[in-house]
Amino acid sequence: MAHKAGRGRPDRTRVQLAALVVAALFLVLGVAGFIPGITTGYGDMTFAGHHSGAKLLGVFQVSILHNLLHLGFGLIGLVAARRLAGARIFLTVGGAVYLALWLYGWAIEDDSAANFIPVNGADDFLHLALGFGMLALGLLLSNNRGTGGRLDNPLDRP
Repeated sequence: MAHKAGRGRPDRTRVQLAALVVAALFLVLGVAGFIPGITTGYGDMTFAGHHSGAKLLGVFQVSILHNLLHLGFGLIGLVAARRLAGARIFLTVGGAVYLALWLYGWAIEDDSAANFIPVNGADDFLHLALGFGMLALGLLLSNNRGTGGRLDNPLDRP
């Protein structure tokens, strides 16, 4: 990373800043899932499975596993955002993972054994928005730095 003259911190790209914001969001969600009051039905939270009665903000079904996954994803994002390529990978691959999770949630029954994370209809819509949002940030904020050229002039064309 390049350093700006007269400043002690690195000059971050837009995609790195976006990855930091998304990672911080996941960390906040992961922690909030363990706070009674922010999470309704906190006493009904299970480690995993659709039997967990806890809901983040009274809407999004969560479990201990679900919260730990948010925390882990947030930590991965913080580490990945340190480098330009890592930030892009975090946002694009993470976006694809969340779109796959949306499809998974859409395909399974809410009360089936396959719903081990657990997810409900509200989670499904959130995963859809996160998936497209992360993909858009990872692909559209990729600027000239680190690409070897402008994105609209691929290397294989004259």
